[in-house]
Amino acid sequence: MTRPRTTRLRRPLLAGATAVTALAVTAGLVAASSKPADAAAKPELSLIAATGSLTLTSWKEDPGVYLDLGTYLTAEGTPLELKVTRKSYKDPVTVTQTVYEGGRAKAKKLPAGTVKDFSGLPGFVRVTLTDKAGRKVLDRTEDFCPNNASGRVRPDAPATSKYPESCPTNPFTLGSVWGVEKGWAANTYGGSYSAPVQLAAGTYTAEVGVAKKYRDLFGIADKPATVKVTVQERSYEDESGSAGAASRSATAGGHAGHGAAHAPQTAHAGHGPGHAPTPARAAAPVTSGAGPTYNAGHGPLRAAPPALPWALKKDQAARATRVGDTSGQTDGSRKAPAQRPQPQRPAGKPSVPDVPKPDLRSLPAYGIVISDGERDVPGKDYLAFSANVWNAGPAQLVVDGFRSPGKAKMDAYQYFYDAKGKQVGYTPTGTMEWDPRPGHMHWHFTDFASYRLLKADQKEAVRSGKEAFCLANTDAVDYTVKNANWHPYNTDLSTACGEENAISVREVLDVGSGDTYTQDLPGQSFDITGVPNGTYYIQVLANPEKRLKETDLNNNSALRKIVLGGKPGKRTVTVPAHELVNAN
Repeated sequence: MTRPRTTRLRRPLLAGATAVTALAVTAGLVAASSKPADAAAKPELSLIAATGSLTLTSWKEDPGVYLDLGTYLTAEGTPLELKVTRKSYKDPVTVTQTVYEGGRAKAKKLPAGTVKDFSGLPGFVRVTLTDKAGRKVLDRTEDFCPNNASGRVRPDAPATSKYPESCPTNPFTLGSVWGVEKGWAANTYGGSYSAPVQLAAGTYTAEVGVAKKYRDLFGIADKPATVKVTVQERSYEDESGSAGAASRSATAGGHAGHGAAHAPQTAHAGHGPGHAPTPARAAAPVTSGAGPTYNAGHGPLRAAPPALPWALKKDQAARATRVGDTSGQTDGSRKAPAQRPQPQRPAGKPSVPDVPKPDLRSLPAYGIVISDGERDVPGKDYLAFSANVWNAGPAQLVVDGFRSPGKAKMDAYQYFYDAKGKQVGYTPTGTMEWDPRPGHMHWHFTDFASYRLLKADQKEAVRSGKEAFCLANTDAVDYTVKNANWHPYNTDLSTACGEENAISVREVLDVGSGDTYTQDLPGQSFDITGVPNGTYYIQVLANPEKRLKETDLNNNSALRKIVLGGKPGKRTVTVPAHELVNAN
């Protein structure tokens, strides 16, 4: 496709915490299952409504009403667990369900075409809305991300969910895990992925039901949930004082969906201007529990806490409980060996022990456009793009920087850990430098990746000046690889990369996650002013100087074909599909 102008992309946001708030249901709403957890081959799934009636606000300044109706999918007996993957970009996305027989996990392949991408189950629920006179004013299907905002529906359910907190929509995702923990409920509301509805003030009846193909596939009863909806129309101009401000914050704060059931810190939302790119949409109403997506490119959006009207918080001790790992393995709850840098520079002889190491790989470039307003320079043409380098494992990439007093740069060291998380070695691996540019303002690890524009014969034409990076786990690229961490810690810049006066910094790229830099950031571009029209390749190259110790150094490069056209000052770029992935 030809793109003569910039399409704004923001660096995605990962939720900042690793556990969701524990919830319990008041007696009688959802009965606890009497079956042992390993007795059922499949989970017992039900659609429930948190309340029989609710009030939604139609703000005059907003484009309609967001139908967060408080309907949830619950799982009993065993979790609903789906592994979604593709072998390569030449292959379609497939999905398998984890079922249990005699307490043992077994993979059950679901029919081809069940899913089309990694964003969720398409057309999972059907929503109809009728007005007071019985006229149908809405009839549509909506997708469902099982990792959506969720909470416990009974007090003896696991205190935390082991499943990730969002469904990825990065076009080059390779593998994802979706799940509803047993004794938990996941919001069926799609948040900012659901279009608002134009509704006049008044009363309506909403009916939400699971589509037949999913009822048949998962054994869900045909019992739609009915909710009485009152729509009230209000205006920001009518609000005044602190009450009005609070109301606007709670309601206009947005419609997030596909996200965490808790509110992450937003002071450092991503590698964007001032660490916190302007949200494209508002976040979810505080009554919904819908939170932000962290790897969809739709964020960052301000999260809202889970707030089922009948929810009760469990005690602090129970909330602290986590599912554990066995030695050398993970169930998705594996944590980094440490999240803080060493208090002092390592002493002793450096060594590279024979233990698992990271495997850095690059995704093909995307978000490819010609220049934008922030980069316009008279007489100059720029080709901007987004890039991601991810860690296929089986070990985390852990890099610490240490600053000698008065020095402008830090010395960087890569650390190595055994299967039990014990540090067993380290080696020098370059430097870290402070980047004062807007949109960065943190310590960058140098030589992490390199961007090059290659000619049709794949010889270098232009090299980007950006070769230093703050590492953060912004995208869930493949959570099906060995030792993937479904709840990585440093998911945004509030937990990584340090302040200008820092004496030491730790940066971690976890297994299964990648680090995206979007095309609206300084340095994410090539100067193509003197580059002739024609066919080129954008190369994203991880670990270009091979300073980092990896499992495999032969899979670090990814190429994306483009075609440049147009005239000086009005250049165009056409981006062909990359195998089955048709995303510019």
